[in-house]
Amino acid sequence: MLEKLGEYEKQLSDIDHQLSLPQTMGDMNLFKKLNKERSHLAPIVETLQHLKSLEEQIEDAKQLLKAESDSEMIALTEEELESLEAAVEEATNKAKILLIPPDPLEGKDIIMEIRAGTGGEEAALFAADLFRMYSHYADQKGWRIEILSSHETGIGGYKELVFSISGKDVFGSLRWESGVHRVQRVPQTESGGRIHTSAVTVAVLPEAEETDIEIRSEDLKVDVMRSSGPGGQSVNTTDSAVRLTHLPTGLVVICQDEKSQIKNRAKALRVLRSRLYDLEEEKKNKERAEARKNMVGSGDRSERIRTYNFPQNRLTDHRINLTLYKLDLVMVGSLDEVIDPLKIAAGEAALAEG
Repeated sequence: MLEKLGEYEKQLSDIDHQLSLPQTMGDMNLFKKLNKERSHLAPIVETLQHLKSLEEQIEDAKQLLKAESDSEMIALTEEELESLEAAVEEATNKAKILLIPPDPLEGKDIIMEIRAGTGGEEAALFAADLFRMYSHYADQKGWRIEILSSHETGIGGYKELVFSISGKDVFGSLRWESGVHRVQRVPQTESGGRIHTSAVTVAVLPEAEETDIEIRSEDLKVDVMRSSGPGGQSVNTTDSAVRLTHLPTGLVVICQDEKSQIKNRAKALRVLRSRLYDLEEEKKNKERAEARKNMVGSGDRSERIRTYNFPQNRLTDHRINLTLYKLDLVMVGSLDEVIDPLKIAAGEAALAEG
């Protein structure tokens, strides 16, 4: 990484020079573009300069050890070396994260969709567990969650749950959660005590603004109906549930959580807009998708990304061969120990690709 420090310092110097020119100040688009580039590059330069300083201090300490004969000084120097090496590891990991190329979707809020897969009622219960896990994590980060659509089962599970998460760096933190989450445990519904394997699919969609994607009214088929609860029974006496069908793509969104048809329609439009935006992004950014594959997995909804083994209190992320024996803590929102290594892996891939 330090081999590129000179190159990054020159790039930063060139940007600062351009920002100081009168013609740049008169071109607001160029000014914003250069400032955005600078905000990404400046922390990289600062961190690599700090890393270089630490490496130099380590080299000085090693030279001192070779020349030193006093046992007390040797012990102090060795203690300092240990502290410096820990600081190098911390700075290196920070640099790897900073080196992730800016994503065009950076700063976006997300819509997350959790669906029960194989495993029947147990999968639906685990879908509810995952929602609670992400909710606890969002609370810790000061993010806001809003349920947009849900399909509950009779014993507290979810066949499907769609919700938005808004706040700082939401997409940057949760972008790699898309995929199949597999659970191994004794189900609440199992009396024999046998371990079952079930699966839940998670999709993370960057939330689209109205300016990001246009939905023409003639492309929409709108149906209204009565809301239904577990087992299909009607839970409302008015036609408040809304089903939107996007005719060009065949995408269907149903929202029924609100008692107001207008509110359900607005929520359904948010979900539909984000699904369409996600489709467009995948079409336009095949290279970005390939980069994600090289980093931490393809982001494909069908890819098994993680296993949650409750009897062993073990979580395994298969993309980066990460295993943690603290599943109990992860399930109550301690996700940073899973997410940070994914960010570091992405940084390492970006560094390797130059």
